[in-house]
Amino acid sequence: MSDAIRYERVGDIAVLTAQNPPVNALGLDVRRGLLAGFERAETEGAKAVLIYGDGRTYFAGADIREFGKPMQAPSFADLCTRIEASPLIVVSALHGTALGGGLEVALSSHYRIAVPSAKMGLPEVHLGILPGAGGTQRLPRVAGVGMALDMITTGRPIGAAKALENGIIDRVVEGEPREIGLAYTQELLEAGAPRRAVCDLPAPKGVDFDAMHVALLKKGRGQLSPATALRAVQAACEADSFEAGLRRERELFMELMNSDQRLGMIHAFFSERAVSKLPELKGVAPRVLAEMGVIGGGTMGAGIATAALLSGLKVTMLEMTDAAAAAAQGRIEGNLKGAVKRGKISADQFTALTTQALTLATDYSALAQVDLVVEAVFEDMSVKKTVFTQLDAVCKPGAILASNTSYLDINEIAACTSRPEDVIGLHFFSPAHVMKLLEVVVADKTAIDVVATGFALGKMLGKISVRSGVCDGFIGNRILAAYRACADHMILDGASPYQIDAAMTAFGFAMGPFAVADLAGLDIGWAARKRLAPTRDARERVPSFPDKLCEDGHFGQKTGKGYYVYEAGKRGGTPNPDVPGLIDANRAELGLTPRVFTDAEITRRYMCAMVNEAAKVVGEGIARRPLDVDMTLLFGYGFPRYHGGPLKWADIVGLDDILADINTYAKGDDFFWQPAPLLQQLVADGRCFDDLNKEAS
Repeated sequence: MSDAIRYERVGDIAVLTAQNPPVNALGLDVRRGLLAGFERAETEGAKAVLIYGDGRTYFAGADIREFGKPMQAPSFADLCTRIEASPLIVVSALHGTALGGGLEVALSSHYRIAVPSAKMGLPEVHLGILPGAGGTQRLPRVAGVGMALDMITTGRPIGAAKALENGIIDRVVEGEPREIGLAYTQELLEAGAPRRAVCDLPAPKGVDFDAMHVALLKKGRGQLSPATALRAVQAACEADSFEAGLRRERELFMELMNSDQRLGMIHAFFSERAVSKLPELKGVAPRVLAEMGVIGGGTMGAGIATAALLSGLKVTMLEMTDAAAAAAQGRIEGNLKGAVKRGKISADQFTALTTQALTLATDYSALAQVDLVVEAVFEDMSVKKTVFTQLDAVCKPGAILASNTSYLDINEIAACTSRPEDVIGLHFFSPAHVMKLLEVVVADKTAIDVVATGFALGKMLGKISVRSGVCDGFIGNRILAAYRACADHMILDGASPYQIDAAMTAFGFAMGPFAVADLAGLDIGWAARKRLAPTRDARERVPSFPDKLCEDGHFGQKTGKGYYVYEAGKRGGTPNPDVPGLIDANRAELGLTPRVFTDAEITRRYMCAMVNEAAKVVGEGIARRPLDVDMTLLFGYGFPRYHGGPLKWADIVGLDDILADINTYAKGDDFFWQPAPLLQQLVADGRCFDDLNKEAS
């Protein structure tokens, strides 16, 4: 027997206890232990087998250390088939989570009991694959096709009550999993209950799989795993036998295993967990964080305050007038009402947060005792410096002074205080209580425990926190500026904003760059262009058509018109008929003759610009690792998860081909298309971006 599985006999019941902390992952030792346990139980004359997990959970899924490696025998699929085929009655007692292979083992058991708090699901689509050990064949047989498709194609887990309601488990009982499992198994033996293998159940009734396949591809913006998983469920309904369905599931599983999307999603899975683990923070204790101040109650500040309140922090919101403070309170309450509606907080919690945890103020003295303050005021250096000068005067020693600036130099902001070591950038993304990304911008003199506190705050708020150095735009907005410039150049040369948006949504983005600009507000980019104009290189191609829109008062969705026209009550916008004329005038002014762009060329140029700038960001140390860039673009800029991030995408398509394309584009514009030195070095060395991730881990 493996040490990962403990075998014991309790009367006629062989008890197999998983002992593979912390989550009883179904690694090789666990699989071998289960197999050996069944062989021993059958040899020694047991009448039933009970499977449960020691510690905090049943099998929570596969062992992530085995991801991407050849599966050693016994495989999940073979193990599940062996469990189901046992002549003994097999019972699984579930607590904690039964996810992926864990739920597949449970479904291979003949009976299932769970504690009320147990959760179960098949999240494989989030890794770019599908359940490959019979999950797509067994779950539809016990729960029906509708429920099975919902669980398999979304990857969302469900609770024990819903699982019972849908026939996935047979009983829900409060208690210790071992005790309730033994009692249930003994009850089954005394009642003479039969073996009840799911494979012997009739095939479930099908649905319109073709229509659902189209809908899943559209909903997933091209992600293959949910739509492919649907085809596996279809096999459960239509295959000649259960075994034929299993063979079809395996074929589809291997298709996804060999796909680029699986590579991208596995990279995203591991990178999401690695991004906030910085070697320099090991052993560094963050500062105490109980009370937080927020300056500026607009959309961003209200969102930051909302996120902080929901995480359990007390918040003081500072505005300059009573009217502005009241408006800020209204925005925060609106956000929190949304949390009530979604079931995240109760009505009583809403009342407590808005009347006890939140304080409104109009004087800086109200921030005297906060542990950390974030300013979310107008993006202007002189305004920021005024705010930080006042914070320096009133905040207690050791309080952290943070700026939510999107672009501005944190070092310059810190220099106007007497405590630059306490200053940090905390760049949230709007709406801040919804968006997952937090850029933690570390200035030259920022103390290491202040950095640790920034990451601790991100964890409290449920954010994906990424470390950034100081430069214009930090990681995300600097890269954004480059690929937006590339898009503007293509428009000058003949493409349209709407063709570019369509090409990028086909690539997998939820919105194209010009629709995104309308959503964010065209005035943001306009302000940045005016700020950078005095230092702009004369060789830079800067279009005037975006400025013309802003000069006419068209800032996108908030004004009802930008690149698109927005009508009240209608979702999305329609192309603004004034835009082509502005573009034509800009081209005529520059003496440019437009040419035709294919969607493929648009996508390639756009992505090459993104990758090239990202490589510069990593090469300069603004981002420590390529995965930092990937997570920034995934969680802050809508990059399709199944591509893994721009630098993972680059690894997959080939760095040598990307560099060759950049060199070709440089023949037309050698100022914009300057190859990143890091990209050139990696190609010369025959290496890739992921090699740098491994070196940094």
